[in-house]
Amino acid sequence: MKPGIYKAVATLVCGLILAGCQTATTKTQSQSLTATGDDLAQAESVAQWRQSHRKIQATAPPADNPPQDLWSLTRQNLRLESQIDQQRVDDQLKWYLKHSRYMAQASERAASYYYFVLNQVLDRNLPAELALLPFIESGYNPQAVSPSHAVGAWQFIPSTAALFGLKSNWWYDGRRDILQSTEAALDYLEYLNERFDGDWLLALAAYNCGEGCVSRAVKRNASAGKATDYWHLSLPRETRRYIPKLIAVARLVKNADQLGIELPKLDNTPYFAVVDIDGQLDLAKAASLSGVELDEIKRLNPGFSRWATDPEGPHRLLVPVANAARLREGLNNLPASERVRWARYQIRSGDTLSGIAAQFKTSVAVIRTSNKLSSNRIRAGKTLLIPSPGATSTTVAVQQAEQGKPQVHRVSSGDNLWKIAQRYGVSTEQLADWNSISDVRSLRPGQDLILYPESRDPG
Repeated sequence: MKPGIYKAVATLVCGLILAGCQTATTKTQSQSLTATGDDLAQAESVAQWRQSHRKIQATAPPADNPPQDLWSLTRQNLRLESQIDQQRVDDQLKWYLKHSRYMAQASERAASYYYFVLNQVLDRNLPAELALLPFIESGYNPQAVSPSHAVGAWQFIPSTAALFGLKSNWWYDGRRDILQSTEAALDYLEYLNERFDGDWLLALAAYNCGEGCVSRAVKRNASAGKATDYWHLSLPRETRRYIPKLIAVARLVKNADQLGIELPKLDNTPYFAVVDIDGQLDLAKAASLSGVELDEIKRLNPGFSRWATDPEGPHRLLVPVANAARLREGLNNLPASERVRWARYQIRSGDTLSGIAAQFKTSVAVIRTSNKLSSNRIRAGKTLLIPSPGATSTTVAVQQAEQGKPQVHRVSSGDNLWKIAQRYGVSTEQLADWNSISDVRSLRPGQDLILYPESRDPG
Protein backbone atom coordinates (compact mmCIF):
# COMPACT_ATOMS: atom_id res chain seq x y z
CA MET A 1 0.00 0.00 0.00
CA LYS A 2 1.19 3.50 -0.76
CA PRO A 3 2.32 5.43 2.37
CA GLY A 4 -0.36 8.08 1.86
CA ILE A 5 -3.14 5.51 1.69
CA TYR A 6 -1.77 3.62 4.72
CA LYS A 7 -1.64 6.82 6.75
CA ALA A 8 -5.20 7.74 5.75
CA VAL A 9 -6.51 4.31 6.72
CA ALA A 10 -4.65 4.35 10.04
CA THR A 11 -6.03 7.80 10.81
CA LEU A 12 -9.54 6.66 9.97
CA VAL A 13 -9.30 3.61 12.23
CA CYS A 14 -7.89 5.63 15.13
CA GLY A 15 -10.58 8.26 14.67
CA LEU A 16 -13.31 5.65 14.78
CA ILE A 17 -11.88 4.14 17.94
CA LEU A 18 -11.68 7.50 19.70
CA ALA A 19 -15.21 8.31 18.61
CA GLY A 20 -16.44 5.31 20.55
CA CYS A 21 -18.10 3.42 17.72
CA GLN A 22 -20.61 0.90 19.08
CA THR A 23 -20.28 -2.81 18.45
CA ALA A 24 -23.39 -4.23 16.83
CA THR A 25 -25.67 -6.53 18.84
CA THR A 26 -28.73 -7.83 17.03
CA LYS A 27 -27.37 -6.28 13.86
CA THR A 28 -23.88 -7.69 13.44
CA GLN A 29 -22.93 -6.35 9.99
CA SER A 30 -19.25 -5.34 9.88
CA GLN A 31 -18.45 -5.03 13.55
CA SER A 32 -17.10 -1.62 14.54
CA LEU A 33 -13.38 -1.18 14.08
CA THR A 34 -11.09 -1.80 17.03
CA ALA A 35 -7.34 -1.56 17.42
CA THR A 36 -6.62 -5.15 16.35
CA GLY A 37 -4.35 -6.10 13.51
CA ASP A 38 -7.24 -7.86 11.74
CA ASP A 39 -9.27 -4.66 11.70
CA LEU A 40 -6.41 -2.57 10.34
CA ALA A 41 -5.83 -5.21 7.69
CA GLN A 42 -9.51 -5.00 6.74
CA ALA A 43 -9.35 -1.22 6.48
CA GLU A 44 -6.24 -1.47 4.31
CA SER A 45 -7.90 -4.10 2.12
CA VAL A 46 -11.00 -1.94 1.65
CA ALA A 47 -8.86 1.11 0.83
CA GLN A 48 -6.90 -0.84 -1.77
CA TRP A 49 -10.08 -2.23 -3.30
CA ARG A 50 -11.71 1.21 -3.52
CA GLN A 51 -8.57 2.61 -5.17
CA SER A 52 -8.52 -0.04 -7.88
CA HIS A 53 -12.23 -0.78 -8.25
CA ARG A 54 -13.70 0.09 -11.64
CA LYS A 55 -16.62 2.47 -11.23
CA ILE A 56 -17.80 1.67 -14.77
CA GLN A 57 -19.23 -1.80 -14.30
CA ALA A 58 -19.71 -4.59 -16.82
CA THR A 59 -23.31 -3.71 -17.60
CA ALA A 60 -25.68 -6.50 -18.53
CA PRO A 61 -27.08 -6.15 -22.05
CA PRO A 62 -30.57 -4.64 -22.11
CA ALA A 63 -33.50 -6.95 -22.76
CA ASP A 64 -35.17 -6.69 -26.16
CA ASN A 65 -38.59 -6.44 -24.55
CA PRO A 66 -38.16 -5.23 -20.96
CA PRO A 67 -41.00 -6.25 -18.64
CA GLN A 68 -43.58 -3.67 -17.65
CA ASP A 69 -43.25 -4.29 -13.92
CA LEU A 70 -40.29 -4.49 -11.56
CA TRP A 71 -41.24 -7.85 -10.04
CA SER A 72 -40.98 -9.49 -13.47
CA LEU A 73 -37.63 -7.78 -14.03
CA THR A 74 -36.48 -9.12 -10.67
CA ARG A 75 -37.59 -12.67 -11.50
CA GLN A 76 -35.66 -12.58 -14.79
CA ASN A 77 -32.42 -11.75 -12.97
CA LEU A 78 -32.50 -13.99 -9.90
CA ARG A 79 -29.34 -16.10 -9.79
CA LEU A 80 -29.07 -17.53 -6.29
CA GLU A 81 -32.59 -18.67 -5.43
CA SER A 82 -32.73 -21.69 -7.76
CA GLN A 83 -29.41 -23.04 -6.48
CA ILE A 84 -30.60 -23.55 -2.92
CA ASP A 85 -32.63 -26.39 -1.41
CA GLN A 86 -32.55 -25.93 2.34
CA GLN A 87 -35.04 -26.56 5.15
CA ARG A 88 -33.98 -23.23 6.70
CA VAL A 89 -35.24 -21.43 3.60
CA ASP A 90 -38.51 -23.36 3.68
CA ASP A 91 -39.02 -22.40 7.33
CA GLN A 92 -38.48 -18.71 6.59
CA LEU A 93 -40.80 -18.86 3.58
CA LYS A 94 -43.53 -20.29 5.80
CA TRP A 95 -43.06 -17.34 8.16
CA TYR A 96 -43.43 -14.81 5.33
CA LEU A 97 -46.53 -16.57 4.03
CA LYS A 98 -48.04 -16.52 7.51
CA HIS A 99 -47.15 -12.83 7.95
CA SER A 100 -47.95 -11.61 4.44
CA ARG A 101 -48.62 -8.07 5.68
CA TYR A 102 -44.87 -7.63 6.31
CA MET A 103 -43.96 -7.90 2.64
CA ALA A 104 -46.96 -5.81 1.62
CA GLN A 105 -45.95 -2.94 3.92
CA ALA A 106 -42.27 -3.19 2.98
CA SER A 107 -43.19 -3.22 -0.72
CA GLU A 108 -45.26 -0.05 -0.26
CA ARG A 109 -42.22 1.63 1.30
CA ALA A 110 -40.00 0.30 -1.48
CA ALA A 111 -42.26 1.65 -4.23
CA SER A 112 -40.39 4.96 -4.47
CA TYR A 113 -36.90 3.44 -4.39
CA TYR A 114 -37.01 -0.04 -5.92
CA TYR A 115 -36.69 1.03 -9.56
CA PHE A 116 -33.47 2.86 -8.71
CA VAL A 117 -32.01 0.12 -6.50
CA LEU A 118 -32.83 -2.75 -8.85
CA ASN A 119 -31.40 -0.92 -11.85
CA GLN A 120 -28.22 -0.10 -9.93
CA VAL A 121 -27.84 -3.80 -9.16
CA LEU A 122 -28.48 -4.86 -12.76
CA ASP A 123 -26.23 -2.13 -14.19
CA ARG A 124 -23.39 -3.76 -12.26
CA ASN A 125 -24.43 -7.20 -13.58
CA LEU A 126 -25.09 -8.45 -10.05
CA PRO A 127 -27.73 -10.95 -8.84
CA ALA A 128 -31.17 -9.37 -8.47
CA GLU A 129 -31.35 -10.87 -4.96
CA LEU A 130 -29.14 -7.98 -3.81
CA ALA A 131 -31.94 -5.51 -4.60
CA LEU A 132 -34.12 -7.50 -2.17
CA LEU A 133 -31.61 -7.15 0.67
CA PRO A 134 -33.18 -3.95 2.13
CA PHE A 135 -36.39 -5.97 2.65
CA ILE A 136 -34.37 -8.05 5.12
CA GLU A 137 -32.27 -5.26 6.55
CA SER A 138 -34.85 -2.56 7.17
CA GLY A 139 -38.15 -3.34 5.49
CA TYR A 140 -36.98 -0.81 2.86
CA ASN A 141 -37.17 2.00 5.41
CA PRO A 142 -34.39 4.63 5.02
CA GLN A 143 -35.20 5.94 8.51
CA ALA A 144 -34.71 2.56 10.21
CA VAL A 145 -32.34 2.45 13.20
CA SER A 146 -31.33 -0.84 14.82
CA PRO A 147 -30.48 -1.36 18.52
CA SER A 148 -26.83 -1.56 17.46
CA HIS A 149 -27.01 1.89 15.78
CA ALA A 150 -27.14 0.61 12.21
CA VAL A 151 -29.00 3.18 10.12
CA GLY A 152 -30.82 3.40 6.82
CA ALA A 153 -32.31 1.05 4.25
CA TRP A 154 -29.00 -0.84 4.02
CA GLN A 155 -28.30 -0.65 7.78
CA PHE A 156 -24.77 0.75 7.91
CA ILE A 157 -23.00 1.14 11.23
CA PRO A 158 -20.71 4.20 11.54
CA SER A 159 -17.40 2.42 10.96
CA THR A 160 -18.46 0.64 7.78
CA ALA A 161 -20.16 3.78 6.52
CA ALA A 162 -16.92 5.72 6.96
CA LEU A 163 -14.90 3.06 5.13
CA PHE A 164 -17.20 3.31 2.14
CA GLY A 165 -17.38 7.09 1.97
CA LEU A 166 -20.71 7.84 3.67
CA LYS A 167 -20.35 11.09 5.58
CA SER A 168 -22.43 12.07 8.59
CA ASN A 169 -22.74 15.48 10.24
CA TRP A 170 -25.31 17.80 11.82
CA TRP A 171 -26.98 18.45 8.47
CA TYR A 172 -26.74 15.10 6.71
CA ASP A 173 -26.37 11.35 7.17
CA GLY A 174 -25.35 9.49 4.02
CA ARG A 175 -26.58 6.20 5.49
CA ARG A 176 -30.15 7.42 5.00
CA ASP A 177 -29.52 8.81 1.51
CA ILE A 178 -30.91 6.23 -0.92
CA LEU A 179 -28.45 7.23 -3.68
CA GLN A 180 -25.29 7.29 -1.58
CA SER A 181 -26.11 4.31 0.63
CA THR A 182 -27.05 2.10 -2.32
CA GLU A 183 -23.76 2.85 -4.05
CA ALA A 184 -21.84 2.18 -0.84
CA ALA A 185 -23.74 -1.05 -0.10
CA LEU A 186 -23.16 -2.45 -3.58
CA ASP A 187 -19.49 -1.47 -3.40
CA TYR A 188 -19.27 -3.26 -0.05
CA LEU A 189 -21.01 -6.38 -1.37
CA GLU A 190 -18.77 -6.50 -4.45
CA TYR A 191 -15.73 -6.11 -2.23
CA LEU A 192 -16.90 -8.99 -0.02
CA ASN A 193 -17.69 -11.16 -3.05
CA GLU A 194 -14.14 -10.72 -4.31
CA ARG A 195 -12.80 -11.29 -0.79
CA PHE A 196 -14.58 -14.67 -0.65
CA ASP A 197 -13.63 -15.77 -4.17
CA GLY A 198 -16.99 -15.15 -5.80
CA ASP A 199 -19.09 -16.97 -3.18
CA TRP A 200 -22.15 -14.77 -2.81
CA LEU A 201 -23.48 -16.60 0.22
CA LEU A 202 -20.26 -16.05 2.15
CA ALA A 203 -20.22 -12.43 1.00
CA LEU A 204 -23.78 -11.90 2.22
CA ALA A 205 -23.00 -13.57 5.52
CA ALA A 206 -20.03 -11.24 5.91
CA TYR A 207 -22.28 -8.25 5.18
CA ASN A 208 -24.26 -9.31 8.23
CA CYS A 209 -21.62 -10.35 10.74
CA GLY A 210 -18.36 -8.99 9.30
CA GLU A 211 -15.69 -10.50 7.09
CA GLY A 212 -13.51 -11.46 10.07
CA CYS A 213 -16.38 -13.46 11.56
CA VAL A 214 -16.90 -15.43 8.35
CA SER A 215 -13.16 -15.87 7.68
CA ARG A 216 -12.62 -17.37 11.13
CA ALA A 217 -15.55 -19.75 10.66
CA VAL A 218 -14.17 -20.89 7.30
CA LYS A 219 -10.69 -21.46 8.79
CA ARG A 220 -12.13 -23.47 11.70
CA ASN A 221 -13.97 -25.80 9.35
CA ALA A 222 -11.01 -26.11 7.01
CA SER A 223 -8.73 -27.04 9.93
CA ALA A 224 -11.24 -29.65 11.09
CA GLY A 225 -11.63 -31.12 7.59
CA LYS A 226 -15.26 -29.95 7.33
CA ALA A 227 -17.08 -28.31 4.45
CA THR A 228 -16.49 -24.55 4.25
CA ASP A 229 -19.65 -23.44 2.47
CA TYR A 230 -22.13 -21.14 4.25
CA TRP A 231 -24.53 -23.93 5.26
CA HIS A 232 -21.87 -25.81 7.24
CA LEU A 233 -20.29 -22.87 9.09
CA SER A 234 -20.74 -22.10 12.78
CA LEU A 235 -21.98 -18.51 12.63
CA PRO A 236 -23.98 -16.22 14.93
CA ARG A 237 -27.68 -17.09 15.15
CA GLU A 238 -28.76 -13.96 13.27
CA THR A 239 -26.34 -14.73 10.43
CA ARG A 240 -27.58 -18.33 10.22
CA ARG A 241 -31.08 -16.93 9.60
CA TYR A 242 -29.96 -14.05 7.38
CA ILE A 243 -29.46 -15.79 4.05
CA PRO A 244 -32.48 -18.09 4.45
CA LYS A 245 -34.56 -14.93 4.91
CA LEU A 246 -33.18 -13.39 1.73
CA ILE A 247 -33.65 -16.52 -0.37
CA ALA A 248 -37.16 -16.94 1.04
CA VAL A 249 -38.07 -13.41 -0.06
CA ALA A 250 -36.59 -14.11 -3.51
CA ARG A 251 -38.63 -17.32 -3.71
CA LEU A 252 -41.75 -15.47 -2.62
CA VAL A 253 -41.25 -12.89 -5.36
CA LYS A 254 -40.52 -15.57 -7.94
CA ASN A 255 -43.53 -17.72 -7.10
CA ALA A 256 -45.99 -15.11 -5.81
CA ASP A 257 -48.85 -16.33 -8.03
CA GLN A 258 -48.45 -19.98 -7.09
CA LEU A 259 -48.14 -19.06 -3.41
CA GLY A 260 -51.24 -16.88 -3.48
CA ILE A 261 -49.35 -13.69 -2.63
CA GLU A 262 -50.45 -10.43 -4.22
CA LEU A 263 -47.50 -8.05 -4.43
CA PRO A 264 -48.21 -4.31 -4.83
CA LYS A 265 -47.88 -3.16 -8.41
CA LEU A 266 -44.46 -1.65 -9.17
CA ASP A 267 -44.18 -0.25 -12.68
CA ASN A 268 -40.86 -0.47 -14.47
CA THR A 269 -40.53 3.32 -14.57
CA PRO A 270 -38.54 5.69 -12.34
CA TYR A 271 -40.41 7.30 -9.46
CA PHE A 272 -37.97 10.13 -8.82
CA ALA A 273 -35.57 12.34 -10.72
CA VAL A 274 -32.37 13.89 -9.40
CA VAL A 275 -32.27 17.69 -9.56
CA ASP A 276 -28.99 19.60 -9.13
CA ILE A 277 -29.59 22.51 -6.73
CA ASP A 278 -26.12 24.10 -6.84
CA GLY A 279 -25.86 25.00 -3.15
CA GLN A 280 -27.76 24.92 0.10
CA LEU A 281 -31.56 25.08 -0.16
CA ASP A 282 -34.39 25.27 2.35
CA LEU A 283 -36.52 22.11 1.97
CA ALA A 284 -39.73 24.10 2.39
CA LYS A 285 -38.59 26.35 -0.46
CA ALA A 286 -37.87 23.27 -2.58
CA ALA A 287 -41.37 21.99 -1.84
CA SER A 288 -42.92 25.31 -2.85
CA LEU A 289 -40.91 25.59 -6.06
CA SER A 290 -41.59 22.02 -7.16
CA GLY A 291 -45.24 21.82 -6.16
CA VAL A 292 -44.49 18.80 -3.96
CA GLU A 293 -45.67 18.41 -0.35
CA LEU A 294 -42.88 19.03 2.15
CA ASP A 295 -43.42 15.59 3.68
CA GLU A 296 -42.76 14.02 0.26
CA ILE A 297 -39.56 16.06 -0.17
CA LYS A 298 -38.37 14.84 3.22
CA ARG A 299 -39.37 11.24 2.48
CA LEU A 300 -37.42 11.16 -0.77
CA ASN A 301 -34.40 12.91 0.79
CA PRO A 302 -34.07 11.31 4.24
CA GLY A 303 -30.32 11.91 4.25
CA PHE A 304 -30.93 15.58 5.09
CA SER A 305 -31.49 15.66 8.82
CA ARG A 306 -32.52 19.30 9.17
CA TRP A 307 -34.80 21.81 7.50
CA ALA A 308 -32.33 22.55 4.70
CA THR A 309 -29.76 20.67 2.65
CA ASP A 310 -26.16 20.40 3.80
CA PRO A 311 -24.22 23.56 2.84
CA GLU A 312 -21.26 21.30 1.98
CA GLY A 313 -23.37 19.02 -0.22
CA PRO A 314 -24.58 16.83 -1.72
CA HIS A 315 -26.16 19.63 -3.75
CA ARG A 316 -29.08 17.73 -5.22
CA LEU A 317 -32.62 16.73 -4.35
CA LEU A 318 -34.85 13.87 -5.36
CA VAL A 319 -38.35 14.82 -6.48
CA PRO A 320 -41.08 12.91 -8.32
CA VAL A 321 -40.29 12.75 -12.03
CA ALA A 322 -43.32 14.86 -12.94
CA ASN A 323 -42.11 17.74 -10.72
CA ALA A 324 -38.44 17.85 -11.70
CA ALA A 325 -38.75 20.38 -14.54
CA ARG A 326 -40.80 22.72 -12.34
CA LEU A 327 -38.14 22.65 -9.61
CA ARG A 328 -35.35 23.31 -12.10
CA GLU A 329 -37.24 26.28 -13.55
CA GLY A 330 -37.99 27.63 -10.09
CA LEU A 331 -34.33 27.40 -9.07
CA ASN A 332 -33.25 29.25 -12.21
CA ASN A 333 -35.44 32.19 -11.17
CA LEU A 334 -34.71 32.07 -7.43
CA PRO A 335 -32.55 34.91 -6.03
CA ALA A 336 -29.59 33.65 -4.01
CA SER A 337 -30.87 35.53 -0.95
CA GLU A 338 -34.04 33.42 -0.91
CA ARG A 339 -32.44 29.97 -1.03
CA VAL A 340 -32.07 29.82 2.75
CA ARG A 341 -33.77 31.96 5.38
CA TRP A 342 -31.56 33.67 7.91
CA ALA A 343 -31.99 35.12 11.38
CA ARG A 344 -29.94 38.12 12.48
CA TYR A 345 -28.91 37.79 16.12
CA GLN A 346 -27.31 40.65 18.03
CA ILE A 347 -24.85 39.25 20.56
CA ARG A 348 -25.51 40.27 24.17
CA SER A 349 -23.20 40.31 27.15
CA GLY A 350 -22.82 36.80 28.57
CA ASP A 351 -23.80 35.04 25.35
CA THR A 352 -21.90 31.97 24.21
CA LEU A 353 -21.94 30.29 20.84
CA SER A 354 -23.22 27.06 22.41
CA GLY A 355 -26.08 28.93 24.07
CA ILE A 356 -27.01 30.71 20.85
CA ALA A 357 -26.81 27.43 18.94
CA ALA A 358 -29.18 25.77 21.43
CA GLN A 359 -31.61 28.69 21.16
CA PHE A 360 -31.77 28.34 17.38
CA LYS A 361 -31.66 24.52 17.40
CA THR A 362 -28.47 24.49 15.39
CA SER A 363 -24.81 23.72 16.10
CA VAL A 364 -21.76 25.78 16.97
CA ALA A 365 -20.05 24.51 13.82
CA VAL A 366 -22.91 25.77 11.63
CA ILE A 367 -22.79 29.25 13.20
CA ARG A 368 -19.02 29.43 12.88
CA THR A 369 -19.10 28.31 9.24
CA SER A 370 -21.91 30.72 8.35
CA ASN A 371 -20.09 33.68 9.91
CA LYS A 372 -16.53 32.65 8.99
CA LEU A 373 -15.48 32.59 12.68
CA SER A 374 -12.05 31.15 13.38
CA SER A 375 -12.86 30.42 17.05
CA ASN A 376 -15.74 30.35 19.53
CA ARG A 377 -14.98 33.84 20.77
CA ILE A 378 -17.77 36.38 20.16
CA ARG A 379 -18.22 40.05 21.09
CA ALA A 380 -21.33 41.73 22.51
CA GLY A 381 -22.95 44.12 20.04
CA LYS A 382 -21.86 42.22 16.94
CA THR A 383 -24.44 40.49 14.75
CA LEU A 384 -24.49 36.85 13.72
CA LEU A 385 -26.26 35.42 10.68
CA ILE A 386 -27.88 32.10 11.52
CA PRO A 387 -29.57 29.85 8.94
CA SER A 388 -32.98 29.14 10.42
CA PRO A 389 -36.38 27.90 9.22
CA GLY A 390 -38.95 30.67 9.28
CA ALA A 391 -36.30 33.26 10.15
CA THR A 392 -36.73 36.95 9.40
CA SER A 393 -34.24 39.76 9.11
CA THR A 394 -35.46 41.26 12.40
CA THR A 395 -32.90 41.29 15.17
CA VAL A 396 -34.00 38.40 17.36
CA ALA A 397 -32.64 39.85 20.59
CA VAL A 398 -34.75 42.98 20.16
CA GLN A 399 -37.73 40.89 19.12
CA GLN A 400 -37.59 38.84 22.30
CA ALA A 401 -37.15 41.90 24.51
CA GLU A 402 -40.38 43.32 23.08
CA GLN A 403 -42.24 40.05 23.52
CA GLY A 404 -41.65 39.72 27.24
CA LYS A 405 -41.27 36.56 29.31
CA PRO A 406 -41.50 33.33 27.32
CA GLN A 407 -43.58 30.27 28.28
CA VAL A 408 -43.17 26.67 27.23
CA HIS A 409 -46.06 24.52 26.03
CA ARG A 410 -45.54 20.78 25.72
CA VAL A 411 -47.49 19.38 22.77
CA SER A 412 -50.08 16.73 23.67
CA SER A 413 -51.81 14.21 21.44
CA GLY A 414 -54.53 16.02 19.50
CA ASP A 415 -52.87 19.44 19.75
CA ASN A 416 -52.54 21.63 16.70
CA LEU A 417 -51.25 25.16 16.13
CA TRP A 418 -54.74 26.68 16.12
CA LYS A 419 -55.75 25.10 19.45
CA ILE A 420 -52.51 26.12 21.15
CA ALA A 421 -52.67 29.66 19.76
CA GLN A 422 -56.27 30.03 20.96
CA ARG A 423 -55.34 28.83 24.43
CA TYR A 424 -52.64 31.45 24.86
CA GLY A 425 -54.36 34.27 22.98
CA VAL A 426 -51.80 34.56 20.18
CA SER A 427 -52.02 33.98 16.43
CA THR A 428 -50.98 30.78 14.68
CA GLU A 429 -48.59 32.86 12.56
CA GLN A 430 -46.81 34.13 15.69
CA LEU A 431 -46.62 30.64 17.17
CA ALA A 432 -45.15 29.25 13.95
CA ASP A 433 -42.65 32.11 13.70
CA TRP A 434 -41.46 31.82 17.31
CA ASN A 435 -40.76 28.09 16.84
CA SER A 436 -39.48 28.14 13.24
CA ILE A 437 -42.34 25.92 12.09
CA SER A 438 -42.65 25.78 8.32
CA ASP A 439 -44.93 22.73 8.21
CA VAL A 440 -47.99 22.70 10.47
CA ARG A 441 -48.04 18.89 10.33
CA SER A 442 -44.63 18.67 11.96
CA LEU A 443 -45.97 18.94 15.54
CA ARG A 444 -45.27 15.84 17.62
CA PRO A 445 -46.53 14.86 21.11
CA GLY A 446 -43.87 15.73 23.70
CA GLN A 447 -42.45 18.59 21.61
CA ASP A 448 -41.85 21.85 23.51
CA LEU A 449 -43.04 25.10 21.95
CA ILE A 450 -41.84 28.54 23.06
CA LEU A 451 -44.41 31.33 23.08
CA TYR A 452 -44.89 34.86 24.38
CA PRO A 453 -48.47 35.25 25.66
CA GLU A 454 -47.98 38.97 26.37
CA SER A 455 -47.51 39.54 22.65
CA ARG A 456 -50.53 40.31 20.49
CA ASP A 457 -50.65 40.21 16.77
CA PRO A 458 -51.31 43.81 15.70
CA GLY A 459 -53.55 42.52 12.93
